[in-house]
Amino acid sequence: MNRKMPALFLGHGSPMAVLQPELSFNRNIRALADTFPKPKTIVCISAHWYDGLQITGATQPETIYDFYGFPDELYQVDYPAAGSPELAQTLQQLLGNQAVINSTRGLDHGAWAVLKMLYPDANIPVVQLGLDVRQSPQWHFDLARSLKPLREQGVLIVGSGNVVHNLRRMSPALVEGYDWANAFREHINQAIVARDDDAVIHYLQFGEAARLSVPTNEHFLPLLYVLAQREEDSRVEIFNDEMDLGSISMTSVIIS
Repeated sequence: MNRKMPALFLGHGSPMAVLQPELSFNRNIRALADTFPKPKTIVCISAHWYDGLQITGATQPETIYDFYGFPDELYQVDYPAAGSPELAQTLQQLLGNQAVINSTRGLDHGAWAVLKMLYPDANIPVVQLGLDVRQSPQWHFDLARSLKPLREQGVLIVGSGNVVHNLRRMSPALVEGYDWANAFREHINQAIVARDDDAVIHYLQFGEAARLSVPTNEHFLPLLYVLAQREEDSRVEIFNDEMDLGSISMTSVIIS
């Protein structure tokens, strides 16, 4: 009998972080993999694929370098995880055939940068689920609930994004983060701990702090996919709860 897999929301920062496994948040992600059984497969919802509800269907998805202007060393990083056409079809069925299977799309850095910390040997098949950002947060949360059966089948659900993500306001000098960024992060953290999903879904209720923290919601939406996996008896833990560059939250969550 399979043990139910957890669901993870992992805050990701600069792509350069993948070259620094010694960073505290990377060490914490790596240590996390030792706290539960090795999954059979992974479904990853990344902030960096938002062209509609699509599913990767390739048997060997390529590593996508969806960024520019970084050192050559970063473009040499590879994450040669296999895909799983079988899981892609299962996922499509769970989503009510709303999603399209894309047999040519690879894994973007939102996926491979965190998975490389979690499973550096890339020895677990990965299927990525794209976001339809035209839809409301409530739509995403409701859709994500249909993924719950996967956890009973040895599938690890990973959301990769950021609670606070405002690239225009980044400042290396602000180690502790802007006041509005910390205020919004705290609002969301409190809602997660209180199991108040509505407060997270309707995050714009937090006013100017929300608008500055989530100028576009593709980095926030993966959190909803993870919170939607929670059951009455689920354990919820927040970790890596720190700011980077003033306006990026590395806050991460495990549902077990």
